[in-house]
Amino acid sequence: MTEARAVRETRSFRQRWLPHPLLTLILTGFWLLLLNDFSMGGLVVGLILGTLIPLYTTNFWPSPPRVESYPKAAAYFFLVMWDIVVANVQVAYWILFWKNDQLKPKFFTVPLDIRVPEGIATLAGTITMTPGTVSSDLAADGRSLLVHGLHVPDEAETIANIKSRYEARLLEIFA
Repeated sequence: MTEARAVRETRSFRQRWLPHPLLTLILTGFWLLLLNDFSMGGLVVGLILGTLIPLYTTNFWPSPPRVESYPKAAAYFFLVMWDIVVANVQVAYWILFWKNDQLKPKFFTVPLDIRVPEGIATLAGTITMTPGTVSSDLAADGRSLLVHGLHVPDEAETIANIKSRYEARLLEIFA
């Protein structure tokens, strides 16, 4: 018997049929949002999709990331949401009221202390979702991230802000 088959046979009923319950709930919720109308049929189809998609893709998933603190993860989520709102207003102001020559766009490299792939992906996604910045590339060794900023008057300050505001929190969240 192969090792993968032995692992599959020792999993509990919940692990076998609901390998990622949170993902099931998220997919079901997104399905209902896409429908833009609540109905029992829509909920049933959402639950079926939310169950089948993780079930059939579970073999492609690495082991789940080890999250040290769910309250810190929730706080990080709300921090990022706040930063997205603030950055939207700031970028809109720059676009509407500044001349192009006043902006200082720049590529810069952020050295990474975080080594967990999920943490690096979360940091890159956070940078990209925040208007005015885009994660452009990850170094082959995973030790630095290339970022483009729409307005970067002080590169060192911007890097320090990313590391203290986002990366430090992600280091606390992911083991």
